[in-house]
Amino acid sequence: MDKQLSAKELAFLESLRCKPRGYKFKNWAQTFSSRPQFYLTPRTELDIIEVIRIAGRHRLVVKPIGSGHSPSDIACTSMIMLNMDQMNRVVAHDPYTCTLTVEAGMRLQDLHQVLEQRGMALSSVGSISDQSVAGAIATATHGTGTQYGDLSSMVTQLVIVDGVGIRHECSEESNKDLFEAARCSLGALGIITQVTIQCEPMFTLHAVQTPDNLDNVLKNVDEVFGSAEHVRLWWFPHTDNVIVWRANRTTMSVQPSPESLVRDRLYGFHYYQLQLYKARFTPDDIPRLAAEHFRNRFDRRIEWVDKSYNVFNFDCLFPQYVNEWAVPLDRAAEALRQLRVWINSEGRKKNGARVHFPVEVRCVRESSVWLSPAYGHKPVCYIGVIMYRPYHQPVPYKKYWRAYEDIMRTLHGRPHWAKAHTMFYYDLIKLYPKLDDFVRLRKACDPHGIFVNGYIRRHILPPSEAVATDLCSGPHKLALEDPRL
Repeated sequence: MDKQLSAKELAFLESLRCKPRGYKFKNWAQTFSSRPQFYLTPRTELDIIEVIRIAGRHRLVVKPIGSGHSPSDIACTSMIMLNMDQMNRVVAHDPYTCTLTVEAGMRLQDLHQVLEQRGMALSSVGSISDQSVAGAIATATHGTGTQYGDLSSMVTQLVIVDGVGIRHECSEESNKDLFEAARCSLGALGIITQVTIQCEPMFTLHAVQTPDNLDNVLKNVDEVFGSAEHVRLWWFPHTDNVIVWRANRTTMSVQPSPESLVRDRLYGFHYYQLQLYKARFTPDDIPRLAAEHFRNRFDRRIEWVDKSYNVFNFDCLFPQYVNEWAVPLDRAAEALRQLRVWINSEGRKKNGARVHFPVEVRCVRESSVWLSPAYGHKPVCYIGVIMYRPYHQPVPYKKYWRAYEDIMRTLHGRPHWAKAHTMFYYDLIKLYPKLDDFVRLRKACDPHGIFVNGYIRRHILPPSEAVATDLCSGPHKLALEDPRL
């Protein structure tokens, strides 16, 4: 690649390099990786514009990267990766409209602190806050609450630099189509540099977590998700045990979560990881582990009050394979029933699948964002499945994923964009009324295909559209060849 670049271009790219040549990028779970020729850290919008112009002249793929938490190859490329961590400044604050404008590389965990200093908070947050702002909205990251949208829906304005280096300011009033597409862009339209977020006054949450039975929940899904402002379910497969987490805004004094060092860290993290490692060789132990951990850690009422983001976030433990789809709320019970039938039938087979807990269920309201999985449905239920990778070791998951995706597909499910999935253009065009508009806009914004990596080509582009791309290689490809998985 260096031979294609002029001395001036090469010197500029080298001035932004933050990792040595040969650096191997890995996502958080270490399931996907790539070796970019240039791993760069832009500090200004002008840096990004110049990188894009160089990439356009030489047909080089450019992908921005935040925390690398996405369990897919959505950010991978062998050419240019832009680490956005230095683009983390506060741009503007409007206390009257309760909005904050920040550069797109700011991490959510830092955004919480910036908002708190100004007496504000995000209305809903997902399970973690490690992601960058742009990374979270690029895949419609979500929390839970039937009256609360995903993070993309909270964006009121944004700035994006397209594939020819042109800067666009977008909102409901200006560049509306690009705005609705870019609020969940998958990194396919350009590099987002600034985001304005609709917030609300800072608040605390009162959370109550209680054990329940899956049948009780399935009979009353609407009532359960309407029983609090924010509701989350954890089902323990191979059992009918469920915990229901409910949270409401409150004026009560802070009473932090009663976490126990022995129960939650030593037993719930370290010993559990060791148990799952051993279960790689004795998978029939997995159903017993689900029942044991529910009994020892979750079969009791837990109550706490804390700052909103402290209540929304929780420890996701260790690396994992994860899959998550959204279905209309009125189909959630059927999806869980079918999944339970499959898991229980596998449990009766000598060499059947044994799956990890939990199956997580969350709900969000309808969205106008073109590629949000909540687009056009009101509301949707996200159902997430997980297989942990103890000590980064592989575990069998393909059979589980196939059965899960088949169930979700037949119930008009839409995959979470950050997760690895097996839906492609002709599948997705049936689910997303605006997908063709998105594809046309992508071509206009990126005529040279510099934002098209393997993920975008595989899932978004129609087969007839020939766009130069690169292929991402990663440990997942080796895993897929392993018959045990």
